[in-house]
Amino acid sequence: MANQTEPSSSLSFTSSSYLSNGASCSYKMTTPTGPEQGTSLEIVSLSKLSSHLEKLLIDTELDCSDAEVVIEGTSVGVHRCILSARSKFFHDLFVRENQSEGSNGKPKYCMEDLVPNGKVSYEAFMVFLGYLYTGKLKQSPPEVCTCVDTACPHDACRPAVNFVVELLYASSVFQIAELVSLFQRRLLNFVEKALAEDVIPILQVAFHSQLNQLLAHCIQRVARSDLDSIYLEKELPQKVVEEIKTLQRKCLPEGSEAPIVDPVHEKRVRRIHRALDCDDVELVKLLLTESNITLDNANALHYAAAYCDSKVVAEVLDLGLADVNLKNPRGYTPLHVAAMRREPAVIVSLLTKGANASETTADGQSAVSICRRLTRTKDYYTKTEQGQESNKDKICIDILEREMRRNPMASEETTSSPVIADDLHMKLLYLENRVAFARLFFPAEAKLAMEIAQAEMTSEFAGLLANRGSSGNLREVDLNETPSVQKKRLRSRMDALMRTVEMGRRYFPHCSQVLDKFMEDDLPDLFYLERGTLDEQNIKRKRFGELKEDVRKAFSKDKAESNRSGLSSSSSSSSQKEGTRHKGGRK
Repeated sequence: MANQTEPSSSLSFTSSSYLSNGASCSYKMTTPTGPEQGTSLEIVSLSKLSSHLEKLLIDTELDCSDAEVVIEGTSVGVHRCILSARSKFFHDLFVRENQSEGSNGKPKYCMEDLVPNGKVSYEAFMVFLGYLYTGKLKQSPPEVCTCVDTACPHDACRPAVNFVVELLYASSVFQIAELVSLFQRRLLNFVEKALAEDVIPILQVAFHSQLNQLLAHCIQRVARSDLDSIYLEKELPQKVVEEIKTLQRKCLPEGSEAPIVDPVHEKRVRRIHRALDCDDVELVKLLLTESNITLDNANALHYAAAYCDSKVVAEVLDLGLADVNLKNPRGYTPLHVAAMRREPAVIVSLLTKGANASETTADGQSAVSICRRLTRTKDYYTKTEQGQESNKDKICIDILEREMRRNPMASEETTSSPVIADDLHMKLLYLENRVAFARLFFPAEAKLAMEIAQAEMTSEFAGLLANRGSSGNLREVDLNETPSVQKKRLRSRMDALMRTVEMGRRYFPHCSQVLDKFMEDDLPDLFYLERGTLDEQNIKRKRFGELKEDVRKAFSKDKAESNRSGLSSSSSSSSQKEGTRHKGGRK
């Protein structure tokens, strides 16, 4: 009996609920007696309440919502009583009850109407809504806050910035003060890490949300950047632009003066830009005729690529008066600007007129890397259903990558990064192997192509068929050779190789097709006939015999189509036999 009257020292129980992923979660709590007992019970109760309210959002079988918010074409069911209790904005909104009804009779609200000065994506709204229901802030979905640039740490790229901007904007408009404070701190950390142009959306949300600390920090960051006044005037309120210009004047080094601006020149440039804004290319031509200014002086093609309709860009290009690869004061070509805009039609127009897809900015960014840094993982990897419009960001990346593959040897003079250097060596290795095998299979023809391309003036080609001495090592270091001299030498060598390959394709198309296929499909295996098991070696020799036959047929076709002087079929045939012995004789 004594034991029955003693107070229990602890109380154990188990409570089960469902998490967002559908898994069952058990809470097991040992609650002590005394003052701590009530606190522990409160923690368990709040946790259960949070989990149960979360089920209202994620469990379709528990759909008892009484209103819906349409965002990015998707309808999200909400419970007005919960939102009204959590947000004064929603309370006032629901009290008015003047929204249209959906097909199910529920009041329907469009996100564009709720947040007129910004954008809130579906994923950002669901994270925000989850906090209102559960009191817990979920981790941001990686597919919407990371870009597709594999070299990016995703700590301040545009998708990461944009997602937090959307969360801050939703928190500000819907009046959730604790989230506003949290996301403002996050964006303050982004300001110094992000590129100058990626600070602009942070500055915009700070201005519209009247967050003075964040706004001042952004203005200081932009004032130190090299963003031009035209870009700032297009993207920011005039009041903010004036503050930035004032700060720039104050921050000039002591004794220095602001750059002198020719007001007449500035006025003429502005006129050209206004004409482009009005899609009036004829007026642009007239303005050019009446003054000594040129399209390049006004960076008109950069302006059109950034702000004008794709048809206007095409018309400006058709004038033939602008340098399609001209760099503006920031070191950006029109293609770089178009990549930032991510409009496929503009990018295609520039590439068609000779824009160099491999050209880089001062910090080593190519047009495709700019596009990748701006593109969300979700937009790039989401499969497009038949009949559904493809994502423009992905189209831009595909177009630029296709151009890079089509013309992989384009200029890269402005960068010396290790990645580009490795790429240069890979291109050289491919071309040297390509020419080496041409000399093996078609010695006379290859020699003629090299003579036409003046390739004999460069250093001896190495390739896989060269000896393993120093002459075949592209990465050999000459201590007396500076990096710039080495790069110049390698580029000269690569240009000669390219000319040789192009001459071969022009005068011996069928032979070149055989070599191209060989380089793409069979090179790694067939070069080392002695490697592998006996069966594998026999298969390789059989395939090499087929390749010899393909070479013979291709050579016959080229000879039949053109009777060029100086070509010796006998020398080629004999060398093909020598090449066969060279490769097949090693056992």
